[in-house]
Amino acid sequence: MKILDAHRTRSHLDFKSLVPALRAAFASAATVPARHVHAVSAGDDRGTVLIMPAWSEAGFLGIKTINIFPGNSALGLPGLHATYVLYDAHTGVPLAQLDGNEITAHRTAAASALGASFLAREDAARLLVLGTGRVARLLPAAHASVRSIREVRVWNHRPEGARALAAEWRQEGWDAQAVDDLGAAVSAADIVCCATLATAPLVRGDWLAPGSHLDLIGSFTPAMKEADAACFAGARVYVDTEEAPTKAGDLLDAIAAGALSPETIQGTLAQLCRGERRGRRSAGERTVFKAVGSALEDLAAATLVWQRER
Repeated sequence: MKILDAHRTRSHLDFKSLVPALRAAFASAATVPARHVHAVSAGDDRGTVLIMPAWSEAGFLGIKTINIFPGNSALGLPGLHATYVLYDAHTGVPLAQLDGNEITAHRTAAASALGASFLAREDAARLLVLGTGRVARLLPAAHASVRSIREVRVWNHRPEGARALAAEWRQEGWDAQAVDDLGAAVSAADIVCCATLATAPLVRGDWLAPGSHLDLIGSFTPAMKEADAACFAGARVYVDTEEAPTKAGDLLDAIAAGALSPETIQGTLAQLCRGERRGRRSAGERTVFKAVGSALEDLAAATLVWQRER
């Protein structure tokens, strides 16, 4: 079994390759059982453990274990740590252990961009990122693989974190600035990407401009939410998987408020990738993509790394 560290895992996950790999995976046959979710407590510390398996007709089986501890930010640590093991689906033989943090971050950002490839306006150029974590840092590069992003703005509940990330992005060549006025920044953005662990809404629907695309990829439990119910009212809403309406606090709150119903959700990533549902239909409509993550995305990313390593 190969052991691939963070650097080697990351080196194979460029978005020009990963986004098409995810698109092909969602259009193909695969088995993705429901994730196992376990609450963990150790003294005063609280976390969540997810166990996420998937296997494909291409002959690969993968299992990710991911630990989410929101309190880590106060310790200067990432809130998420993960490991990933890839197996031969025909024999069960272990093939590789990959860095799960890199797999998770890159596939999450790639799924965000894949959703935008169907739902953001063709001329979308102004990207606003909420959050400064591992996934948030990748979003400009991910979205630039599907849209011509020219301007990047970032907001965080800790302003110093937003300023530091904007400075890093400027060094990479982006026109990037931190923002303090979140409402004004949302109103000016073509694409708003939320990649936080928030438990109360950050984005308000009355801030969103006509023709904008709202991308919600941070929350994945009923207690977590990044957008208020008004964000969903009057918008065409899509989800990454059929699990999302039962998992995401954003969606559950919107349904409870009558701003959304399960029947009005327009489709999943698989349906978009297979051409079974249409994406954006006009330049003026608002779109929302809500993702809770899928083990299929992990499997597609790990398979890409393995195939490039051979």
